[in-house]
Amino acid sequence: MEDAVKKRVKARKDQKGQGLKQNWKFVFFETLAETSNVSEAARACDAQLSYVYKHRREDPDFRRRWSAALLEGYDHLEMETLQRLRFGIAQGDAKFDIPNALRLLAAHRASAEKERARQAKYDKDAVLDRLNTKLDRIWERQQARKAKAAAAQAAAPVGDPGDHPAA
Repeated sequence: MEDAVKKRVKARKDQKGQGLKQNWKFVFFETLAETSNVSEAARACDAQLSYVYKHRREDPDFRRRWSAALLEGYDHLEMETLQRLRFGIAQGDAKFDIPNALRLLAAHRASAEKERARQAKYDKDAVLDRLNTKLDRIWERQQARKAKAAAAQAAAPVGDPGDHPAA
């Protein structure tokens, strides 16, 4: 038991010096989106599986991109399954296990919906931020015009009191 823990800790220490390519994250996320398989994505970029999980725990942006890639993979599987259900499997085509694909889609539906909701909220927040920025600029321009008009009125020459009719 203790040897297993030592091996695990040693592997994590060695990961810092893995010598990963500069684009390892790109390769990881592309493969994850294509396959929905974390182990395959780690192999594709020559990273240790424990390293990518550790990176996911420690880096919020990496975690967000991981979820987005899995959602993309879910969408690919859903579209491929629908296509094969509608048109069948062509002869000579790779074997496709439709019942298993449907089980996977059902099992991951909740996490896919959660990610879609998170992305929609992010999009909604971004739109609201842009609108608020525009409204702030409009308000600032109005205030500047009012200040300019008030300054112009204050600088205008004042006429003789006899020029104005008495109230």
